[in-house]
Amino acid sequence: MITDTQVDRWLREDVGHHDVTNQVPGETTGRLVAKEPGVVAGLEAATAVFEYLDVTVTDRLEDGAAVDSGDELLRAEGPAREVLRGERVAVNLAGHASGIATRTNDAVERARAESDDVRIAGTRKTTPGLRGLEKRAVVAGGGDTHRLDLSHMVMIKDNHVAEMGLEGAIEHFRERTSFATQLDVEVEAVADAPRAAAAGADIVLLDNMTPEETREAVTLLADYEGVLAEASGGITLETVADYAATGVDVVSMGSLTHSAPSLDLSFRTGE
Repeated sequence: MITDTQVDRWLREDVGHHDVTNQVPGETTGRLVAKEPGVVAGLEAATAVFEYLDVTVTDRLEDGAAVDSGDELLRAEGPAREVLRGERVAVNLAGHASGIATRTNDAVERARAESDDVRIAGTRKTTPGLRGLEKRAVVAGGGDTHRLDLSHMVMIKDNHVAEMGLEGAIEHFRERTSFATQLDVEVEAVADAPRAAAAGADIVLLDNMTPEETREAVTLLADYEGVLAEASGGITLETVADYAATGVDVVSMGSLTHSAPSLDLSFRTGE
């Protein structure tokens, strides 16, 4: 949900204390248009920006829609000054989110060429203040959000293991979590995957392993019913299919959010 507080902050950053640029009289209509093919997202946020300025948004596409160059994503009608004030913020938000959705969709399609069941998930490597926008963009592209914040799941990482040992860390956090909270345990060696499962991990995260090592670890985890295997660490669009083919349940990719280029969008008025 996009709040008025978020929109106000975005607009204050862009408008500043004295906007001369957009002192344009009269009413106008503006169109948000794709300049390249992709998957759109962030249109809810763009709409919230215009509506905050009392600009009416019509004919908006749904997030997740595939578009070609020249396609219209939304139309905004209202006072020219307010339409123009909202333009840049709306374009930036939608372009950024659509870039994430497009990259996610690309990763999903590459992975699904190898496995119909594997999930492509984002991570917490998001832009502060924009996590909601970016996570929704991952979903629009066909991906999984993974955990939204630290409260959604316990992830036992290398630093925890260094302090308490693998089994000790799992026992420590299992005693402190609700029955509804899953433990995702990171391991860096194939032999540690079944150790983590035997100690009570719900998900074993195979970190920075090669596809061959990942496949070996997945085979070992097959003996532990209900334990999911997750591949993560430096996985790219070029390698995601290799990991999907190993039999993992989840491939998590920080690059979906931290490295996605914006989709090229344009806002045109008076047409």
